[in-house]
Amino acid sequence: MFRKRYKSRAIWGKLNVCRYLKSDKRTRAFVPQTARLTEASLKRMAAAHRSLYIKPDIGSLGIGIHKMTRTGDGYVLRSTRRRSVRKRTFANLMKLYRHLQSKRQKRIVQRAIPLDTVEARPYDIRAMVQRRPGGPWTCTGFFVKVGTADRIVTNYYQGGQIWTIRKLLKRKRLPESAIKSKIRDLSRLSEKVSRVLAAKRSGMYEMGIDWAFDNNGKLWILEVNSNHPQFHPLRKLDRTAYNRMRSFARSYGRYDA
Repeated sequence: MFRKRYKSRAIWGKLNVCRYLKSDKRTRAFVPQTARLTEASLKRMAAAHRSLYIKPDIGSLGIGIHKMTRTGDGYVLRSTRRRSVRKRTFANLMKLYRHLQSKRQKRIVQRAIPLDTVEARPYDIRAMVQRRPGGPWTCTGFFVKVGTADRIVTNYYQGGQIWTIRKLLKRKRLPESAIKSKIRDLSRLSEKVSRVLAAKRSGMYEMGIDWAFDNNGKLWILEVNSNHPQFHPLRKLDRTAYNRMRSFARSYGRYDA
């Protein structure tokens, strides 16, 4: 895990982030059902949802993520392995849980959101939100992670592609007025999320917020990364946004992407 050597504190643990967002009326509606992985929580959530994600509480790059799906005769568990996905089947939930417990890693279990697609491919949207010391939280830009149909995550390191948000919305055939409105709304919501989390931990200057629309158009927060969120993919795709993010980053001592 990367350790920052510049000025910006982080909130450690996906479960902590979910709890903070759930505790505030401004953001709780965006958070999928999430719990610490235990035998009881897995049974409870598997009964309520056909598909679940099991993730490391602290992790990055899409590594160590599992997607569990209930079938007619048991459960299928698909897991990320570098740039591939491994598939296992289990006759019952207890066998699946014991397999996960053998990894000896703190994990969360989260309702799987059926992601909206573009050209038959799932995607989510990363909002970069930053502040200069003494300044307000500002959404400095976006990029889109477009996955492939055979993967369980959209992450670039797991075979996904990086698009600009304008490319996504144009491919979704939105008119220019709707594109501007969508970007404005996502910016406003991202800044709200940042203010909620910053109230829980002082000394924060940057966050990468992963937003996703489901297949009914509802917006969800999949994850918030406040430990060295990356924006280097925009260097070639959107130089204006990249330069803006770099300018903010340098104000609190960060000189890499």
